[in-house]
Parts: sequence; C-alpha cells; structure tokens
Amino acid sequence: MAKKKKSIELSSKKIQFNVDKKSYKAIRYYPTAMTLDVMAYDENGDKIGVQNIAFAHIPKEIKKIVKPT
Repeated sequence: MAKKKKSIELSSKKIQFNVDKKSYKAIRYYPTAMTLDVMAYDENGDKIGVQNIAFAHIPKEIKKIVKPT
C-alpha cells in the first residue's frame, strides 16, 4: 500500500486569492486534514501572518488548482 503524503508544498506555484477583503498566498496543503497553510495579508497589503484555513473555505477556482480531480 502506498504511503500518503503528509503535505503538498504550494509556495512555488504562487497561488493567491482574496476572501472578505483579505488576500492569501497558499503555502502548503494537508490532504489528510483537508486544510491549507496560508500567508494572510489585510486590505492594505500588510502581512498578518501564517494561518491554517479549511479547504472548504477557499474559492472554487483555487480548489481546482490545489486538488485537481
């Protein structure tokens, strides 16, 4: 049986998206937990910090890039 990856690195793909006046840059995806580590920025472009958000809360277009089926 094949081992599952613990995380998928996304920082080299430069994936960015906006949700509720905040912009996010994807860092890595955890398929077992269905979460994303993202760098968050406020509406002024100031860095907020690294956050872990649920896969279900990201835009549909980004879901297709992160986890193509």
